[in-house]
Amino acid sequence: MAATIARAGFETVLWNREPARAERVAATTGAPVASSAAEAASKADVVLTSLADDAALERVYLEPGGVVEGIGAGAVAVDTSTVDPRTVEAVGAAVDAAAAGFLDCPVSGSVSTVEAGALTIMVGGDAGLLERVRPVLDALASRVVHVGGRGAGAATKLAVNDLVHGLNVALSEALVLAERAGVDRATAYEVFESGAGGAPFVRYKREAYEHPDTTQVAFSLDLVAKDLELITALGERVGAPMRQAETSLDIVRRAIAEGYGERDLSTIAVFLRAGGS
Repeated sequence: MAATIARAGFETVLWNREPARAERVAATTGAPVASSAAEAASKADVVLTSLADDAALERVYLEPGGVVEGIGAGAVAVDTSTVDPRTVEAVGAAVDAAAAGFLDCPVSGSVSTVEAGALTIMVGGDAGLLERVRPVLDALASRVVHVGGRGAGAATKLAVNDLVHGLNVALSEALVLAERAGVDRATAYEVFESGAGGAPFVRYKREAYEHPDTTQVAFSLDLVAKDLELITALGERVGAPMRQAETSLDIVRRAIAEGYGERDLSTIAVFLRAGGS
């Protein structure tokens, strides 16, 4: 994300919980690295964050040295993490108290789509704040959709990921089924990609499914489990039946127990191919 924004001409300041990661991005973008989230936020009109889970979001924003400590009055914090809408409400309230703005802006896409500036971004929060930060979001996305008030972005992203993680399990099952029935893996995938089920996810994950041993991790199974836990919990709170998500979570947990947690989400096919269930 930082590299894509820098290529679009925005002056960028970097910070990461693991300094070496920020230094690697700095080496390719020339952007300076701040010593803390507070320092980075203090230098920015738009603070863009992308964090692994709810606990990380709360730490980076709320603890000493965090975003809330450094953000300037009138700046806008834009969080793209996949988290519980309740966490968004709590963090947003703290940003409000610092006289700054906050938008929950999770994204749909993968590494290749963010590099191409072709994400879909779902925005929860004040529409006026969205217009202020839209040039930055437009550098990252081919589509920016205002989905409602604060927390609506987070809720929409969980719904999106329910669909994506369901596709992941279904695609894995279908691929292993075709292989076990004697169909070449690449041939089967060509049919999947060009047929009725050929969603963008199916297209951009083809290399990962066909060549799992050389696949870089775009999104780990550990994070899939985190998402599905949030999804099923939100479903329970709002009274939405989540039978497929519950089944997907069970399969993902079984794969993690077999040691697949740090591998790419497409490794569900590898798990099933090895006899997992």
